[in-house]
Amino acid sequence: MARVVKMFRTLRNNWKKSTFAVCVLSYGGHWLYGIHGDNVVRREACLIAREFGRHLIGPQERLRKATVILNPAACSGKANKLFEKNAAPLLHLAGVEITIVKTDYEGQAKKLMELMEQTDILIVAGGDGTLQEVVTGLLRRPDEDTVCNTPIGFIPLGSRNSLSPSLHLLSDNKVKDITSATLSILKGETVPLDVLQIKGEKEQPVFALTGLRWGAFRDVAATISKYWYLGPLKTSAAHWFSTLREWPLVREVSVSYLAPSLRPPDLHPQKPPRPNLLHRIIRRLQNRWNPPVEEPPEVEKPEQWKEEHLSTLELFIHTHNKNPVERRINDSLVLCAEPDNFTVGEYITVGSRKEEDPTVFTKDSTRLEASACQLQLPEGAAGFYNIDNEEYEAMPVEVRLLPRKLRFFISAERREQLSVTQ
Repeated sequence: MARVVKMFRTLRNNWKKSTFAVCVLSYGGHWLYGIHGDNVVRREACLIAREFGRHLIGPQERLRKATVILNPAACSGKANKLFEKNAAPLLHLAGVEITIVKTDYEGQAKKLMELMEQTDILIVAGGDGTLQEVVTGLLRRPDEDTVCNTPIGFIPLGSRNSLSPSLHLLSDNKVKDITSATLSILKGETVPLDVLQIKGEKEQPVFALTGLRWGAFRDVAATISKYWYLGPLKTSAAHWFSTLREWPLVREVSVSYLAPSLRPPDLHPQKPPRPNLLHRIIRRLQNRWNPPVEEPPEVEKPEQWKEEHLSTLELFIHTHNKNPVERRINDSLVLCAEPDNFTVGEYITVGSRKEEDPTVFTKDSTRLEASACQLQLPEGAAGFYNIDNEEYEAMPVEVRLLPRKLRFFISAERREQLSVTQ
């Protein structure tokens, strides 16, 4: 008992050192526990991947080939280490022959896609910027109809991974997110995603999976990081400071749009059974004696554009890729515009919500569905678009939907979860 009393007396007399030691030991214990948890996640993922590698292949079959477009600069330069430690071992254990292509500068992924050879799987390891460059480079190729059949896997390694929640179950553990995305590639279940083709008057088209954002909330979001020293108040502060510089922050835009098109069935039609020999002979003789009359080609109807003038704080044109398994009647993009009558308090509140999820809009917002739209900005209008969280100079553009253009790997658990929430 005397020893215990002496120990507590020593701690009390040296309370500064004791407090520092407790903090160091607590942090070290938490760090070691995190390392142990990551190793457990990796070990479980490796056991699953090893089962794929044990499958026998025939003498005429070959190993699956995967091309990995890796952005080492993603995640503050940690992307290469994260991929080599968490994703590459799973692909090797599963018997996938991988070719890793690393990008050295912004925009290089577009050029690399022009030179990419035929592959069984295309894997994008990076963030929103890397994915947007790969999709744009892929759809600019002359043989884009052929390469679009290549399934794409997305391993979230960037600071922003907007598409990840649509494809994988996310957690607070980066290692678990990476291994989950890699395992979904190995399991092979895919889902079709819509693509937006965004074309200016002179520039080559840019392609997006999430959408195009323009307006006051977008502009403020680009400045929030400057107020890092305000901690949790930085988002509200950035919106309030923007109202001091200029108010109201209303944008004028003229929108022309086409009505959405009817969505064909998602399921592939079953191939009808082949008729018997006698039936085929009779049908050929009938066609020879009475050749079928060719129907005149259908005359294409001119596109009927509707026009609206919008006064808004923010315009967002997006796809339905947030829930890619949702059953819909029409193939359409969605155009949302916030009203222009916000008070300063409402502007700050809505802006804080949009920082967490830019697709959130108020109940009074304008919502249009279309297959294509054209944006005409006022003369002298300056600013920038966000296209899949990448900054582009604002200009008059045409946005056209390419329905179900690309196929991405999706985890079965996420597909089931999205199906339940419909």
